[in-house]
Amino acid sequence: MTATQGDLASLSRYIFRAPRWYASVTFALFIAAVAGIGAFDSQYVLQDAWEGIFFIGIPTVAASVLTTPVDRRLGGQLTYNRSSLLALACEVIVVAILTIAGTVVVFTQLEQDFVLDALIVGLASIFALRLLVVMAVSRKSLSVALLPASIQTGAAGVLLFVYSETIRVLKLGGPLVQNVLARPEKAPQALTQLITPRDFFLLAVVSGVYALGVYGFLVVIDRPWRRSLGVSLLDFVGGFIGHIAEGTRELEDFFEQIGQPAVIPVTVLSFRRTDGSEKARFVLPMIHPGPMGEIGGGNLPRRVASQSKGLAFPPHATAGHDFNLVTEREVDTILETAEAAYQRIEYSDSASRSVRTQEGDAKLVGQGFGDDALLVATYSPEFADDVEYAVGLAAAAEARSSGVDDVMLVDAHNCNNGLQGEDLGHVYPGSERSFQMIQAARTAATELGAAARGRPKLGVAWDETSWTPADGIGPLGIRVAVVEVAGQQTAYVLVDGNNMEPGLRDRIVAAVGTDEVEVMTTDTHVVNMVESSNQVGGAIDHDELIDLVDRLVEDAAADLEPVEAGMESEYADVTVFGNDRTETLASHANAVIAMGGALAGAVILAVTAISILIFFLA
Repeated sequence: MTATQGDLASLSRYIFRAPRWYASVTFALFIAAVAGIGAFDSQYVLQDAWEGIFFIGIPTVAASVLTTPVDRRLGGQLTYNRSSLLALACEVIVVAILTIAGTVVVFTQLEQDFVLDALIVGLASIFALRLLVVMAVSRKSLSVALLPASIQTGAAGVLLFVYSETIRVLKLGGPLVQNVLARPEKAPQALTQLITPRDFFLLAVVSGVYALGVYGFLVVIDRPWRRSLGVSLLDFVGGFIGHIAEGTRELEDFFEQIGQPAVIPVTVLSFRRTDGSEKARFVLPMIHPGPMGEIGGGNLPRRVASQSKGLAFPPHATAGHDFNLVTEREVDTILETAEAAYQRIEYSDSASRSVRTQEGDAKLVGQGFGDDALLVATYSPEFADDVEYAVGLAAAAEARSSGVDDVMLVDAHNCNNGLQGEDLGHVYPGSERSFQMIQAARTAATELGAAARGRPKLGVAWDETSWTPADGIGPLGIRVAVVEVAGQQTAYVLVDGNNMEPGLRDRIVAAVGTDEVEVMTTDTHVVNMVESSNQVGGAIDHDELIDLVDRLVEDAAADLEPVEAGMESEYADVTVFGNDRTETLASHANAVIAMGGALAGAVILAVTAISILIFFLA
C-alpha cells in the first residue's frame, strides 16, 4: 500500500453502519417534540410538543417511510435504514437553522419574517442534500432523483399549505375544497399569520436553484473520473458507503468496471502422512487479499482454509493492491486452480534443512522439499508493506535459475508502522529493496542445494483464539507448522491478520525454542472493515500473543510424524484491479476530498447569494 492508497483507506473510519430505521424515526420524533416546545407557545406543554411532532416530525416520518419504495420503484438502492437516517439528519438541519434564526431575531431588530425565510432556506437545503445523497447512493440521473429527494421538503410544504390561509387566499377549488382542506384554525398562529402564497413560490424557486447547484457540483467532480477511469465517482461513493454502512456488494460492481484480466500463479505445498491422508497444505495464490472486508479477495484466507483437507496455511504472496480480485466470485476460480494444482502434486520423502540468508534489509528462510523450495521473506525489524507482483516473479525466477524446480515465495508481511510515512514500506520494481530480495532468493536457492537432507517430519497446531477482527485477528487465528529434517526443527507461524506492529515479530522469534522460526501474516482484510490500519499487536497484549505462539509451537513439536511433501503450481485467469488502477483510483478520490470541500463551499456561497437576491426581488 502506498501513501496515497493509505490516505484513501483511512477514510473508512468516517463511515459507520446506519442504525435501524425505527431507531432513527423514534429519535426524530423526540427531536421534533423538543423543538415544538421551544418554538410554539400554547397554554399546554404537551400541545406544543404535539405541534412539533406534527409539523416537524411528520415530514421526517413520511421521508423515512416513502423514500425507499419510491427510490426502488425508480431503480434505486436506498434501504429503509439509510433513508430514515437521512431524514433524521435533514430534520436536525432544519431545526438547527430555525434555532439560529430565532436567536438572531431575539437579539436583533429583525422580525418573524426572517424566521420564515430561514425555514424556506432550510427546506430547500435539505432537498439539495437529499438530492445529492440519492444521486450518490442510487446513481440515478437528476430528473429521476428529484422525486425521492423531494419527499421531505414536499411533505413539509403540503402541511404548511393546508394549515395556512393559502388555499383560501388563492381561492382554490371553491368553498367545498377550502372547507375540507384548509385548516388554519388548527395551526399555531405563527403559521397562519406569516405564511403567504409568495412563500411557496420562493420555496420552489430556491429549491430549483439548489438542485442546479448540486447537479453542477457533481458534474465538475465527476468529469476527471469518467475521463481517466471510464466510471462515475457516484458509483464509487455509493458502493463504498453501501459496503461499510450496510455490508452490500455494490462496490464489487464498481471494481468490475475498472478491472483488468490477469494470469495468476497458484502454488500449493502439501504434506501427507504415510497412510496417504493430508496433514497440512500451504496455498499461495499470487494475489492480494483485499481491498477490504469481504469484498473481492478480502476473505481469501478463510475460503482457502475451508477447501483444504489438512490444516491450511494461506500466507501472503508478493502482490500489492493492483492485484486485488474485483469480486468474491473470482475466489472460486483461485480455489479451483489450487485444487487442480493439488491433484497434480508428486510427493517426495526428501527434504532439506532450512537456511537463512540476508541481503541488506531482506531476510529469507528457505527449505527444500524434493526439488522444490519454500522461501519466506521479511524485512523486519525494518518497516515493509506489500511487495510488488513483478518483484516476486523476479525473485522466484532467480531462485529457479539457481537449481530449484518450483518456488513458493511468501511475503511474511510481519513488520510495519501502519499508515505513517511517505511510502509505507512499499517494495516496488527497481528499488534497492527489490534487488535485495532477488539476491537473497538466489543465495537461499544456492545454499539449499548444498544443505543436508533427510526424511521430513511435520507437526501442526492451531488456536482460533478469543480475539476478533476488531482486535486485528481473523477467523483462522494462529496456526503453526514445525518441520524437522536431519535433527533441525523449523517453525512456521501464521497469524490471520494484516501485518504486525514493529518489534513484535522479533520478540516472537526470540521466544520460540526451535532452531529456526519465521512469523507470517495472511494479510486478511476482514480486519480492515472500518479501521484502515489494524495490525496484529495494535489492539492485543503482546505478551499474551507471544505466550500463545510459544505454546502452539510446543504442541506442534509434540505432534511430529513422518510425512511426504510435494509442490505444484497452476495458473488462473482472473480479473484484478489492474496495473496502476489502485493508485489512479486513490489519487482521484484524494483529489476529490482535497478540492471537493472548496468546490462545495464555492457552490454553497453562489446559491446562497442567488437565494438572497431572489428573496429581495420577490
